[in-house]
Amino acid sequence: MKKSSSRTRPSSSGRKTVPATVEEYLAQVPEPAHSTLQKVRAVIQSVVPAGTTEVLSYRIPAFRYKRVLVWYAAFSDHCSLFPTASVIEKLGKELKAYTVSKDTIHFPTDKPLPSALLKKIVKARLRDAGSKE
Repeated sequence: MKKSSSRTRPSSSGRKTVPATVEEYLAQVPEPAHSTLQKVRAVIQSVVPAGTTEVLSYRIPAFRYKRVLVWYAAFSDHCSLFPTASVIEKLGKELKAYTVSKDTIHFPTDKPLPSALLKKIVKARLRDAGSKE
């Protein structure tokens, strides 16, 4: 898997730098969300095709293969996966244990999505995006 590179940019407030890479983003995430996102990242990496890159999109980590497939992020009281609305609609019954919005799945900062479910979500997104699994 390729990793995109870019330069660190200072934030407009001057206090904290805006992350320029996925590694910089994750380095700024406190525990337990940091470990949770690392687990989510590893599962996604195990499913995406060769040639997929990790990028920051909308200032959060994402996996891109021809187009962005999924985004993931940490917030103060939860973590989120953004697999697009069509994937959430298709897998709605399997997501009933989570808080779900139109295009977002929320899960606890200390408990990643189950690997089997996460793999299913990413594979559904790959199909939607017209990518080979």
